[in-house]
Amino acid sequence: MSVNTFGHLFRVTTWGESHGPALGATVDGCPPGVRLEAGTIQPCLDRRRPGQSRFTTQRREADAVEILSGTYEGRTTGTPIQLMIRNTDQRSKDYSEIAETFRPGHADITYFQKYGLRDPRGGGRSSARETAARVAAGGVARAVLAELAPGLTVQGYLVQMGTRGIDRTRFDPAEIDRNPFWCPDAETAEAWAADLDALRKAGNSVGAVIEVVARGVPAGLGAPIYAKLDTELAAAMMSINAVKGVEIGAGFAAAALTGVENADEIAMGEDGPVYGSNHAGGILGGIATGQDVVVRFAVKPTSSILTPRASITRAGAATEVVTKGRHDPCVGIRAAPVGEAMMACVLLDAFLRHRGQTGAPTNA
Repeated sequence: MSVNTFGHLFRVTTWGESHGPALGATVDGCPPGVRLEAGTIQPCLDRRRPGQSRFTTQRREADAVEILSGTYEGRTTGTPIQLMIRNTDQRSKDYSEIAETFRPGHADITYFQKYGLRDPRGGGRSSARETAARVAAGGVARAVLAELAPGLTVQGYLVQMGTRGIDRTRFDPAEIDRNPFWCPDAETAEAWAADLDALRKAGNSVGAVIEVVARGVPAGLGAPIYAKLDTELAAAMMSINAVKGVEIGAGFAAAALTGVENADEIAMGEDGPVYGSNHAGGILGGIATGQDVVVRFAVKPTSSILTPRASITRAGAATEVVTKGRHDPCVGIRAAPVGEAMMACVLLDAFLRHRGQTGAPTNA
């Protein structure tokens, strides 16, 4: 069994490989009557698209999305939506030297151990290129949320690259779209640029931490125990290629807090409950509180590097691996739009299930 689908009522199946003719997503469970055209989704893909700065892979892909089914005259019909993104700038010959070799830190060896074969061209399904399909599906989810929960917004940004994190006293939301790192701290973005230039010249890579915040999330989304909103968000973020850790709200830092410090005090405001803090990340008992939903995920350093690393061949012989080709020195740079897409898909799925169970779109 190969699991390529996530979601319950709003279901997304991604398909395709890094160096295949195309990749994409099949979206099922989208409500009918939602305004949706390729131009609705394209801005999301443009933000993730490779080759936009010297800090990302120089693979040149337009990432132009095509809607093959599920719409009529610019509106969804309630039937499956087929999204396709053609690959136009593959250079599979870059991988000919590693066809019989396992790259350290990559999924080459585990794919081979599981299936007895693998697609060496760019990593196949394990490539970060697969995330383009998720972003396209996230564009559909955003379009639906814009009509069902018009006050809901989702925004992702980098908060750490390597050992250097942002200074939250300089946090400027307007800065996020002004630099190639989706960084809300202009000073740290400049430092990251220098750090990455040095890493690229050294044939090395580095990891990153991305924060995704959803504002205007209706209270009541999610369910206790096995369908917790934070459980599904964690699973969604963890499913992104190269992600090795996820936290909600204060996350691991909560372990260093006392109960007095961690408890988000509650008062009654004019429009309902208000909270004195948000260590819970907008979720209590698996159910949204109405506060901002805050998720962070850690992305490991890109495994494809020019620095030689010891490994083995498919026959078990010792060898050294140098991965040629076009790769991100920090794959986390383009992960912010991917995190946004996964957040949007999970929230829409939770919204539809909540509406189906309670008969109401939200609860105060």
